[in-house]
Amino acid sequence: MNTIEIKKISLEEITQLQEIGRQTFQETFSESNSEENMKSYLEEGFSNEKLTTELKDENSEFYFAMLDNKVIGYLKINFGASQTELKDNKALEIERIYVSKEFHGKSVGQLLYTKAIEIAKQQNSEYVWLGVWEENHRAINFYKKNGFIEFDKHIFKLGNDEQTDIMMKLKLAK
Repeated sequence: MNTIEIKKISLEEITQLQEIGRQTFQETFSESNSEENMKSYLEEGFSNEKLTTELKDENSEFYFAMLDNKVIGYLKINFGASQTELKDNKALEIERIYVSKEFHGKSVGQLLYTKAIEIAKQQNSEYVWLGVWEENHRAINFYKKNGFIEFDKHIFKLGNDEQTDIMMKLKLAK
């Protein structure tokens, strides 16, 4: 396999972000959720307006995983006030790591994760945290393998369905 490149996304790449975002969310969650709730979330969560706001937010960053100029996954991280919950200036939130199904098991998620940890260390973050759906065992195992521990739970709404996310964190070495 050729080298996978991790590159920061700009507003000009919003269409590619929208495509990979919808594709990977659909691949990950469509079997476990109603078609109606999925359609609603994909339209709202990946609308031009929402993605434009997120891309313009100076406390959020997106990165693509690219292979042969094709987007195969992406990462979204948040700092400070842009974090979805904790809003701790000493923390970095990994809001999303998604990889195209055809690239599962090929270390793409690990490369995106490594990029997030690298940025957290550059920012002198004390810890990294995230929320992951309690039914997403693949992701939970991935984060546990990388040293994350559970510390809380919160509710994530997918359409009209309230789902429980496990909140996990990793304390960074000084």
